[in-house]
Amino acid sequence: MEKNYRARLQAFGGFLTGIVIPNMGAFIAWGFLTALFIPTGWIPNEAFGSMVSPMVIYLLPLLLAYSGGKLAGGERGAIVGTIGTFGLIVGSDIPMFLGAMIMGPLSAWIIKKFDKMIDGKIPVGFEMVINNFSLGLIGLALSLASYGLIGPVIQQANNGITVMIEGLVKTGFLPLLSLINEPAKVLFLNNVIDQGIYYPLGMQEALKAGKSIYFMVASNPGSGLGLLLAYTMFGKGASKKTAPGAIIIHFLGGIHEIYFPYVLMKPILIISMILGGGTGTFIFSLFGVGLTAGPSPGSIFSYLMLTPKGNFLGVIAGVLGATVVSFVVSSLILKNSKSESEDDLEESIEKSRNMKAEGKAVLSSKLGASIPQGEILKKEIRFVAFACDAGLGSSAMGANAFKKRLEKQFLDVEVNNYAIEKVPETVDVIVTHKSLEKRTRMAWPDKRIVTIENFMKDEQIESLLKEIQDQNNKEHK
Repeated sequence: MEKNYRARLQAFGGFLTGIVIPNMGAFIAWGFLTALFIPTGWIPNEAFGSMVSPMVIYLLPLLLAYSGGKLAGGERGAIVGTIGTFGLIVGSDIPMFLGAMIMGPLSAWIIKKFDKMIDGKIPVGFEMVINNFSLGLIGLALSLASYGLIGPVIQQANNGITVMIEGLVKTGFLPLLSLINEPAKVLFLNNVIDQGIYYPLGMQEALKAGKSIYFMVASNPGSGLGLLLAYTMFGKGASKKTAPGAIIIHFLGGIHEIYFPYVLMKPILIISMILGGGTGTFIFSLFGVGLTAGPSPGSIFSYLMLTPKGNFLGVIAGVLGATVVSFVVSSLILKNSKSESEDDLEESIEKSRNMKAEGKAVLSSKLGASIPQGEILKKEIRFVAFACDAGLGSSAMGANAFKKRLEKQFLDVEVNNYAIEKVPETVDVIVTHKSLEKRTRMAWPDKRIVTIENFMKDEQIESLLKEIQDQNNKEHK
């Protein structure tokens, strides 16, 4: 029961990620707009600064609603989700990020149910009329309902969460959130707390103050850096060898998932992560600093680029403080624990992978049953897509590694990474994790799909590489 509950939370986090990640560029653009042109910005400008409020009140929630609707119901879902969410925005006095992430998919689900109900019952020649009018009328009804009924409920819930967390800020207990954040991250629930709670609250605060500490309470890369530095110096076997490379991926690349297996290998290390995260948040609070937008990915580069004027000292101090505390505590634990073997790290990586896969499997099942792919003929491979939930993280690493192997052998094949639903139509082969097979087959029933267990090294990847090599050899005979 506990395992299933965690998987459902992971799936919910994955769905939120699918809504938020495609729009992070817009959020970052708003963050830079705020950092540069508000009265306390780097180059204050009243005219440009006037765009800050309309963008966060209208544009960003509507983009979230469109993405959520499209994820749940395709193009019609995207349109009706945007219309339905507009009522929330007009009827509220706060930016409706949470509302958009609810109303967008909900509206899409309703239009899908309607389309299913009338499927096969539309008279010939009336398809366009009924489709367009149904979309408009249902969208209007949802917009009115969201204005008068749904909006006030969401606003009250949002206000409750805001009051609770602001109470922690005022009483100085905000660092205690690390007791929740750090274990949740290691259990792959980081998307739930970031995209579901902290980022929406951060945008509301940033609208008023130009920055927010909420963007930093769960995304601080310092704790993970300290842990990996400790493994680099005091680890044993495979963990010691792999930690330096993981530091680059985590701290510079912003992919925090890379350090999760190191914690799972020695669960007591969660203490160092909690203390490191709490220290960082305490220092951020002490200096009164924040970021202008959510750092995604959570790289140190993202942190520095989104730091507003006058906040660099506090931001760097918070990251450094989290790193030092995490490093010291992790080092003491590693020095006084038994040596681990390479099997320990492999087992931990497998455990971490399986935990994430549980959430993805639940999300796939929620999107519908598998559609048999049938026998798809092998054809010339010119374009390979690595696909995962958001098109970042694991698929990006896998695509880059595979691309480099092809380049070394001068094999002319395009390789890139995408979110599953964003794979281009021109793709020849889609490579995805086996837990996402059903979802991928639903999205691309006519494409060849290669399922793997490890994006970096897998027998199926080796077979695909050999197939491309053989293809190249035939072409040059």
